[in-house]
Amino acid sequence: MFKKLEEINLRPKVFGAYTAESLWSDSYRAKQMLAFHLNEHIDVSSRNHNFIDSSVQWMKNEFAISSGSRICDFGCGPGLYTSRFASLGADVTGIDFSASSIEYAINKASELGLDIEYIKANYLDVSLPKQYDLITMIMCDFCALSPEQRKLLLAKFSELLSSAGKLIMDVYSTSSFEAKEELAAYERNHLNHFWYQEDYYCFSNTFKYEKEKVILDKYSLFPQSGESEVVYNWLQCFSLDTLKQELAGAGLKVQAVYSDVCGNDYNSNLSEFAVVVEKNT
Repeated sequence: MFKKLEEINLRPKVFGAYTAESLWSDSYRAKQMLAFHLNEHIDVSSRNHNFIDSSVQWMKNEFAISSGSRICDFGCGPGLYTSRFASLGADVTGIDFSASSIEYAINKASELGLDIEYIKANYLDVSLPKQYDLITMIMCDFCALSPEQRKLLLAKFSELLSSAGKLIMDVYSTSSFEAKEELAAYERNHLNHFWYQEDYYCFSNTFKYEKEKVILDKYSLFPQSGESEVVYNWLQCFSLDTLKQELAGAGLKVQAVYSDVCGNDYNSNLSEFAVVVEKNT
């Protein structure tokens, strides 16, 4: 038991293990995540729906979205942004590796009479044949990726942006890193049976990596039947300068900075910020 507890509380090497797809490939958890997405009142997997409406309205004005605008949403989930973009007349593509989210998005688009291209794929691997006027990556998805994955994705963005195209994404700030505290706890049926339908114990560890400004939420899961597993949720936190440095490596630059993807004024003390990015030509 002592050895197992030592293993549970072990601090891994930063980005030493990656289990993001375990949230989406497991059919039970995928349904849980989809329910979070579709709850219009909370900010868990997606922003609340009032925020999304405001965000799309701001982007419509900021990027002159209209009939013929080519938009690609990386990590589109169940299509909360893509459906709104398509209703403005845009030519829209959505990418996500959650089968349940993509299935929901396709069915919803059909129900609304919207022509949206949905691709079930890992956006790190997907190959797209055209360029876009606007690429979106929302809900701080970028922060869950390792440095190598982020480098690959930014190179892809650089290729996919049209000459005057824009990328908008939000990230966690270094203020959020400072506000986070390390902890160790355990709970029976953590998050009201989020991980399994059967009974289980979840040991939660939060680790901070000061040099890299990375937070890890590590979940060691012990279901009543079956084998234990460990899930790693990595979050890279950025200052505006460190984000600019990463973008520059892919030939991209920050055109504007905001506190969120609704275009509110930038405040470095907030837990997140958003950037509008363009090619550095």
